[in-house]
Amino acid sequence: MMKNIAKFAVRYPITILMIVLGILVLGYISFQKLSIELLPDLNNPRIFVEIKAGEKPPEDMEQQYVVNIEGVASRIKNVVQVTSVCRVGVAQIVVEYSWNADMDEAFLDLQKALTSFSQNVELDEMTITQHDPNAAPVMLVGFLHPDITDMNDLRRTAENYLRNELIRLEGIAEVEIVGAEEQEVIIETTPYLLDAYRLTTDEIANKLNAYNRSVSGGSIEELGRKYIIKGISELKTLHDIENVIVTYKSAGQPEGAQLSSVSSGDRVPVFLKDVAKVYLGNKEPENIVRVNGTRCLGLAVYKETRYNTVRAVEQLNKKLAELKKALPDYDLVQVQNQAEFINTSINEVEQTALIGIVLAVLIIYVFLRRIGVTAVISTAIPISIVATFNLMYFQDLSLNIMTLGGLALGAGMLVDNAIVVMENIYRNMEQGLSIKEAAVEGTAQVGVAITASTVTTIIVFLPIVYLHGAASELFRDQAWTVALSLISSLFVAILVIPMLSATFLRSQPGNKSEAGSSIRFQGYERILEKVLSRKVIVVISALILIVLTVLILPYVGSEFIPKTDRGVY
Repeated sequence: MMKNIAKFAVRYPITILMIVLGILVLGYISFQKLSIELLPDLNNPRIFVEIKAGEKPPEDMEQQYVVNIEGVASRIKNVVQVTSVCRVGVAQIVVEYSWNADMDEAFLDLQKALTSFSQNVELDEMTITQHDPNAAPVMLVGFLHPDITDMNDLRRTAENYLRNELIRLEGIAEVEIVGAEEQEVIIETTPYLLDAYRLTTDEIANKLNAYNRSVSGGSIEELGRKYIIKGISELKTLHDIENVIVTYKSAGQPEGAQLSSVSSGDRVPVFLKDVAKVYLGNKEPENIVRVNGTRCLGLAVYKETRYNTVRAVEQLNKKLAELKKALPDYDLVQVQNQAEFINTSINEVEQTALIGIVLAVLIIYVFLRRIGVTAVISTAIPISIVATFNLMYFQDLSLNIMTLGGLALGAGMLVDNAIVVMENIYRNMEQGLSIKEAAVEGTAQVGVAITASTVTTIIVFLPIVYLHGAASELFRDQAWTVALSLISSLFVAILVIPMLSATFLRSQPGNKSEAGSSIRFQGYERILEKVLSRKVIVVISALILIVLTVLILPYVGSEFIPKTDRGVY
């Protein structure tokens, strides 16, 4: 069978060339479509529920709300764990799902299950999101206007326009506005006036609450029609608030007199504006954001838990460019994004892999000392790598440090099959066969051997694919990449190498002029003879090394993932 494959490759070089060109074109397209990440996603898919209820203590938050929410969430399909953290007035519930869960469906199921809790009047707020509130945002953007210093005006623009536009993007879970100031009504009382009218701030607050109500009064049915009765007394403007009646006094009554001595017909209302100053102002900000010393708002953009970071940042950059055109007088300053560090890291790994490939080619030439043979063998590396991009795309893998590390690991192994086939072809040529015959016979003779060797190496890596949990997520992509690159190298060695050898090599049959030009280690044979004559010493030395390794192992540190320095303060 191997002989027939080799004959086909030698007899139809144009066909093989077209197949190779097709692989290269599809590989380039696949490479452009591969997503980029720093590492494979190591987090369980999670959904976060946050509830707020005034200033209730953590014990009440847990007993009244969290326990019930945890019970409902734990019964949903594919949920593996539910955890919660309770603070004063705030509780965060984390619902973790299995690795194979459909998160869009899970989000809708959880939202539907918690509908009854969201309608609880005692809860101030309940949010269900797919972004980790403790995770770092994928992008920080400063939003400012050179002529606007009121952070409330900027907040309205950011909330009503910017946030709505950004959160609609695919993969964006939340946009948090930092450094904002909200407008509020400030009632500034005068102490001596309160004393004069015998009022307290609590009484004024109760009066405001009593006036600011919308009360249902039942319904009336008449001639088949039903009328809803509703008492509305809501305060909508500053004028309404200023004219709230806080107490009464007599028209001629001196300040400080007892109201009980005044008849109801002689009472004159005392309005809030008579005892206090009412005006609009901004709340004290929880935090302040500045860009280059200028006060502004910050937009912290969070992505969904398992969405690609680089793709999310690319979408954000495009959208921010559109928003700058729509808001020409405003400035959108990108302060930080996670994609920069990821792209830098990936580019460094790519450059390292390219340097490794160049060094591999140079070492091949140093040992073989044949330019033609080195050129033919060197074609195995780019063709195999580009072919691997095709398989990675269809396997839904991403470009990350692990997959690129797999490619770099496989780069040295990619040429093994090509070297074996090429050397055997040259050996047949030295025995007097023509270049085409040598290409067929040389490939057929070692075809089964290199296939068995490649499959053996693949079997070492492939079982990692069947692991579960974080270890599987971390090493699965690398195992797939190594396996796919080796399959590509076997294809190149069996089809492309014999075709290139028969087409481009022009050595004459029986020509051994280049045979002696290869590097030969003359001393290795003598060293091997001495080693074989002292077998006991060699075995004992190997055992001593094994023991020393076991003794040193406890002193070697261990970590799941190496620490990284982003170079950001």
